[in-house]
Parts: sequence; C-alpha cells; structure tokens
Amino acid sequence: MEDITDPPFRVICKKMGADLMFTEFISSDGLIRDALKSTRKLEFDESERPIGIQIFGSEVNAMREATLVAASVNPDLIDLNFGCPVRKVAGKGGGAGLLKDIPKMIEITEAVVKATRLPVTVKTRLGWDDDSRFIVENAERLQDTGIKGITIHGRTRAQMYKGEADWSLIGAVKNNPRMHIPVIGNGDIDSPQKALEMKNRFGVDGIMIGRAVIGNPTVFRSIKHYLTTGQLLPEPTVKERVELCRSHLQKSIAWKGEHVGMVEMRKHYSGYFKGLKDFKPIKIQLLTALDSNHLFELLYQIEIAYI
Repeated sequence: MEDITDPPFRVICKKMGADLMFTEFISSDGLIRDALKSTRKLEFDESERPIGIQIFGSEVNAMREATLVAASVNPDLIDLNFGCPVRKVAGKGGGAGLLKDIPKMIEITEAVVKATRLPVTVKTRLGWDDDSRFIVENAERLQDTGIKGITIHGRTRAQMYKGEADWSLIGAVKNNPRMHIPVIGNGDIDSPQKALEMKNRFGVDGIMIGRAVIGNPTVFRSIKHYLTTGQLLPEPTVKERVELCRSHLQKSIAWKGEHVGMVEMRKHYSGYFKGLKDFKPIKIQLLTALDSNHLFELLYQIEIAYI
C-alpha cells in the first residue's frame, strides 16, 4: 500500500508479529529510470526479513529489467502486483489491468522468473469483472511459470474495495488438486475471529492483512495469539497505542523529513485512536499540526486524557 507500508511502519508491524512483509509497490518504469521516489522504496531494514519487493508494470522488458534492479538489494523474494485496481495503475495496463490480458500477465511472470534466482510470487484478484472470474485457471497458469506462491484478493477489479470479498474462489484455488504452491488469502480480514474462520473454512496457507493494519499494527499480534491459543488478547491500552503512534511518527520523520513524515502519518491516526470518545477535536489538530513538537504534545495530551 503506497505511502503506508514504508520502512517506519514495517519495522513496527514486524515487532507486532508480521511474518512476511512487502515493500510499497514500485513502478518498473521508475526503477529503470532510477527515479528517486522508486529507488527509495527499495530500502529496508535487516530486521524486516523476510521481505519481498513488490513491483508493477505493463511491459515485459521493463518488468524484467526492474526485477534485476530490485534483486540487486538482496530481498528475500520478488512479488508481482497484478491486483492494484486504482485507475492510474490499472488504466495503464499495470496491476489489475493485466487481468484483461492474461497471456501478457503470463508472459511477464515467465520473464521475471527467468530473470532472477530469487523466489517470485504473485498478488492478484479474482478477475477483471464478474464475467471474468477465472482465478482457478489463471492461478494454475501462473503456477506453471515457476512462481513460488500466490496471494489472491477476493474481489474483482470492477469491485475495487466495495462489497464483501468472495473467499469461496480463493478456497477453490487452494483445493484445486493441481495446485502445489502456497495460496494466501486476502480481503476483509480485520479480526482474529475472521482470520480463524477463513483459515478453517478454506484451508489457505496464509492470510494477508491490508487495509485493516493501517494505524493498527497490533492486529498481527492479536491474530497470531488467537490462532495459537484460541483466546482473545485484551485490546491495546491507550498508553500502548500512543507509544506505538509516537514511535511510528519518530521513525517516519527520521526517514522522510519532518514535513513529509508528518503528512504521511495522517493516514494512521484514525486507526491508532479508533473508538476513543470525543476524539474528533484532537483528531483535527493531529491532521492540521504544522510542526512535530505540536504533534508530540498532542500525543502526550491523548495519553493523559484517556487514562
């Protein structure tokens, strides 16, 4: 998730129990041009391993060359994004746009697999729309290229993020006797109970958490504890939420500079402080603060106000 799963946030997610993480998706064209915004996304801390670098693009040669650039920083795997539904990506034939051209998707995947010794995985969706939900067949074809795993989001591109994710087709891929690579399910997992339900019902090898982790990194800890013990952990205290948010803000400013670090943190405040009574006035201040000292003071005020 662009401007979400950056190194400052990933380090925190790792501490909270995330087993495998991916970089923000990176444009193949940007990597080839050595664009600063793209190459900066290749950075990761050793503590984040295992880490996958996720790339997207619409052209075979560009994706092959971008793979070589990504592999040069020695990640644990390369992940191909064939699932992003946003217009600026899919509309140009990248991300989920390739669901309208499956032969090209396969050609790109084959080229990337041949270009690196690193494991290659794919993230995709059920299809472009309700008339092309061919994920069972598409997953087989992708497997035949030599990928080592596949993550499936239970929606079509046409759905974007609307409606409920359909895990039945994810289960159909996992239970296809011809599939032998790990199948990871994605879509609407926002609680330990739902994670266990999907795992038990559909037998997936893993679960990917996306939007539910924004401002909520403890979700990994909660889910893993529940899967292991069957018991729910208490909700994080306000003090813990403030401490995590403060650490995240410090890391974000250190990595991106004060202005950008502050601005990009704004996406997380609703998650960190979800459910706090009469929080709206403080939230507005968090979203409009002009310097970091003010932000840290606001976090302190939250800590003492909700004891």
